[in-house]
Amino acid sequence: MTIRRFSAALFAVTLLTPALAACNGTGTGEAGVSASPTVSGSAAAGSASPGTGDAKQALLNSTNEIRNGNFRFTMTGVGTTAEGQVHEPSQSAEMKLTIGDASSDVQMKLDLVHLKPDSWVKLDLGGQAATLPGVQSLNLGKYQHLDQSRIKGNRNLGFDFEEVDPAGSEVLTQGVTEVRRTGEGAYAGTIDVTKAAEAGSLNAELIKALGQQARSVPFTAKLDPQARLSELVIQIPASGQNKAQDIRITYADYGAATAAQRPPADHVVEAPNELYNLFN
Repeated sequence: MTIRRFSAALFAVTLLTPALAACNGTGTGEAGVSASPTVSGSAAAGSASPGTGDAKQALLNSTNEIRNGNFRFTMTGVGTTAEGQVHEPSQSAEMKLTIGDASSDVQMKLDLVHLKPDSWVKLDLGGQAATLPGVQSLNLGKYQHLDQSRIKGNRNLGFDFEEVDPAGSEVLTQGVTEVRRTGEGAYAGTIDVTKAAEAGSLNAELIKALGQQARSVPFTAKLDPQARLSELVIQIPASGQNKAQDIRITYADYGAATAAQRPPADHVVEAPNELYNLFN
């Protein structure tokens, strides 16, 4: 197996955005995610028994603060975890992504740092991926400085400070087809995820595999005491070779993120062509 064949196999089932990888591999997602209220609601979260319109508007409003670009986030799917922060005041962002674990055939860890106008990535491979011919040229364990002209528009390695939400929750909430309030700051319903690839939250091939199911996928959501989105769980049903899974997105520390730090100079090298080839 070559590096290029490895990358094609991996990214055929993994969509890497500046902060998300949603795998459509095997296994089940987080079971039993509850929609019971855990935080206080507010006027913006709707009345005691709002109609779908009121509840949907509450969800739409809950994403407004994300646009300010100052928050921490996590995202999880089957076999994939991502966490990081966006700090628009310093034009910086960072994300740590893990695909697979010690029991997986393929393991990958990425540490991405964006501090405009620079970007770096540190890549670690495990399992079969670490034995591929040519991986030694990837400077594993080093922060690799990225040429902005080569990652512009690349959702794997780049970051768009005009679209600061890694998961595109605003686009996702606009796709809500039915929603009801289930408690203080808690909601449940269905969402049309056919536009989720645009949001950056789901693999386009997975959406295609869902067929008509993609137009009515169950979800739950929670808002914090200030009526800001704190959790969105999309409960992907089984389809074809793909087992059921949950895609869980969380937001926290609104207005309290910190600027990303440049990697130490003695840990930085220029990225080789092989790295760009891996992510293209």
